[in-house]
Amino acid sequence: MAPKTARARRLGIALRTHREAAGLTLEAAADEINSTRSTLSRYENAQTLVSPATVRALLTLYGVGPDEIAAAVQLAKDARKPGWWVSYSYLLDRRTIDFIALEAEATGIANFEPSVVPGLLQTADYIRGVMRGGPHTLSDEQVEQRVKLRLDRQQRLTGDDPPILDAIIDEGALLRPVGDRTVMGGQLQHLLKMAELPNITVQVIPLSAGYHRGTRGSLHILEFADPEDPIIASVETVAGQMVLDRPGDLRTCTKIMEHLRTVALSPAASRDELLRLLNER
Repeated sequence: MAPKTARARRLGIALRTHREAAGLTLEAAADEINSTRSTLSRYENAQTLVSPATVRALLTLYGVGPDEIAAAVQLAKDARKPGWWVSYSYLLDRRTIDFIALEAEATGIANFEPSVVPGLLQTADYIRGVMRGGPHTLSDEQVEQRVKLRLDRQQRLTGDDPPILDAIIDEGALLRPVGDRTVMGGQLQHLLKMAELPNITVQVIPLSAGYHRGTRGSLHILEFADPEDPIIASVETVAGQMVLDRPGDLRTCTKIMEHLRTVALSPAASRDELLRLLNER
């Protein structure tokens, strides 16, 4: 089963929208192309990649114009191209791979972390400390594989056409030692350096803010270039990463992120706080 990329999601939405506009049920449409209701449902929900030929057959059935069909067929071809993260699939569970595939296509990333520095802003030594303190016992080789994966994810931030990253960090994450003093000092310096980039904003929620809506866990919200791509939210649970795309869940997550921005220090005040924490080490 292929990761649910933004392209695959966009194609699934288009297939469902055109089917409904044609007044066909899943069963009726599936019968016309000698398929099954469950298979067509998986196409529309981007749970299974749909072939370009099937896209052409479905959209022809739905009475879609040739230009739109050609664009959708190309989208189906693009959705089948493997991403850089495919080589790491054996390391991670399906939900995490799905999230990485979506993150790789996002143009806007908002991330709140209550317990650790956001993964996209972690140094290699900090990542090693996190991996060694995680729930699984990992060999040195397994740790290094995960370090490389996370560093590969970070490359977009400083590459061509980078995404916008809004990172909000609870001060508790900055006070919690990961590794030795050198590791934390290097991590704070790295946060200050990354915050200087025009596409990255770092905000700190001070302990003085007390209990807030983000105290329960981490939150990601991903936005995409195509206006037809709905935003995606992801929350961290004890069972792993959970990707949310239902409108009600997205509204809740968006409100929480907006609240976190209001209780956080401004970017300038956050920089001062990072400097203070660095100097006090």
